[in-house]
Amino acid sequence: MPVPTMPATPTSALKALGLLMTDKVHYQLGPDELVEQTLQRGEGVLNDTGALVIHTGKFTGRSPKDKFTVKDPLTENTVNWNEFNIPIEEKYFIQLKEKMLTYLGDKEVWVRDCHACADEHFRLRLRVINENPWSNLFAYNMFIRPEEKDLEAFKPHWHIIQAPGFKADPATDGTRAENFAIISFSHKIILIGGTGYTGEIKKGIFTMLNFVLPDRADVLSMHCSANMGKDGDTAIFFGLSGTGKTTLSADPNRFLIGDDEHGWTKEDVFNFEGGCYAKTIDLSEEKEPEIYRAIRPGALVENVTFFEGTNKIDFSSKKITENTRVSYPLHFISNTLEPSIGKTPRNIFFLTCDAFGVLPPISKLSVGQAMYQFISGYTAKVAGTEAGVTEPKSTFSACFGAPFLPLHPAQYAEMLGEKMKENKVNVWMINTGWTGGPYGIGNRIKLNYTRAIITAVLQGKLDTVSFETDPIFGVSIPRNCPGVPPEVLNPRNTWKDKNAYDEKAKYLAGLFVKNFEKYTDRVSDEILAAAPSV
Repeated sequence: MPVPTMPATPTSALKALGLLMTDKVHYQLGPDELVEQTLQRGEGVLNDTGALVIHTGKFTGRSPKDKFTVKDPLTENTVNWNEFNIPIEEKYFIQLKEKMLTYLGDKEVWVRDCHACADEHFRLRLRVINENPWSNLFAYNMFIRPEEKDLEAFKPHWHIIQAPGFKADPATDGTRAENFAIISFSHKIILIGGTGYTGEIKKGIFTMLNFVLPDRADVLSMHCSANMGKDGDTAIFFGLSGTGKTTLSADPNRFLIGDDEHGWTKEDVFNFEGGCYAKTIDLSEEKEPEIYRAIRPGALVENVTFFEGTNKIDFSSKKITENTRVSYPLHFISNTLEPSIGKTPRNIFFLTCDAFGVLPPISKLSVGQAMYQFISGYTAKVAGTEAGVTEPKSTFSACFGAPFLPLHPAQYAEMLGEKMKENKVNVWMINTGWTGGPYGIGNRIKLNYTRAIITAVLQGKLDTVSFETDPIFGVSIPRNCPGVPPEVLNPRNTWKDKNAYDEKAKYLAGLFVKNFEKYTDRVSDEILAAAPSV
């Protein structure tokens, strides 16, 4: 059997970029080598199942206030400048790029060529440059791994340069702090410095795709999970953290397309990524068997702790952070599609965990309502651990991913509406939160009810049932659903105090209207007409 040859290091291309060194580049290493190097450098350990466990350092999550976009002629009038899209002058980007490359010039670096976008018609070539081997393993896991023949003449569309040990000087570099993530759409480069949190790499590429794809190819970029049935029916799941996006899309009877980032074209839905980046807090084999079993050799586990005296992960521990994570290639999941491309969706689910107990466990949305709810991106979280605090906290994140949207949310919503009309797609809002009262009084909607609802939709069993209209939110509530008691379907019926329900419903409607005020000057009349009645 012939021994595979290693692809040649792109030395001249790295020099042209400004990385003036040739003898310390590790190019396109496999997982085993990257794990071994991490262990040799004392930057990680193996757990009892053989996965690599590392700590990302000071930062265990993204730092939104330190994420910048270069403001130049390309972006000045296209980017929606706000608290997530913070402008920085091009001169600071150029200055920091030169400083970073000089910093890396006398160090070992790890370089990986990879792809984003499973659909070859929209594929982008990425070159990731890292300061340590475990960050390069993250890139191997998360992006699409090219075949060896694809590397022979690989010319990247985009570069990602990540150096956790490099720190900016806010006084001279135009940043807020020593850490930063800067994207230049003109230079097609993402700079990440001062932070070892690997999620900055993943979300930097997602942000880039959210700018490039809608404009270049009329592709709706989406922060969602997606799966497909055996007869080709694709379903999409939007939802903020804690709403059940991963749990409900992981169906053993359906094929997983992807768990986080997708594009919707005229013909298909495709995954942007080649891997998964799953939360592991309170992970168990019973609740999430596929993720649990994916923690094996080749997986990268971040910021967890072990049971004392062992190398067995304590998934309940929040000692370092609640945002514990694992990255692994898609093929670690048993029922994934290869390639990660599904057909045009028939059903879209907006998942919300409404801790106010107001929204129905399922409701059907008109096109206008879907666009309104998409822009709103609502969920309500249970209050924190502070003594005496019991009122839920509402959260609105435009398009269920506001921090990663360079364009105005109305542009993505209008694309959603057009695709709904063209393809006659059903959109459903699913409340995985409370019923019978708000948090502290009511109860969490049973998971088996939610699963029954999703199954009924996917099997077309709600196509012939009758619906009633919610008087405040205007959505359509089915009167019957297999596997769910009829009295559970209308949330008002589950409250003992009907007046209390009415008051809480009006209160939540008011939160929606207040949040939407910042969008009213950019959206259509169809969307405005879908607002709840206050």
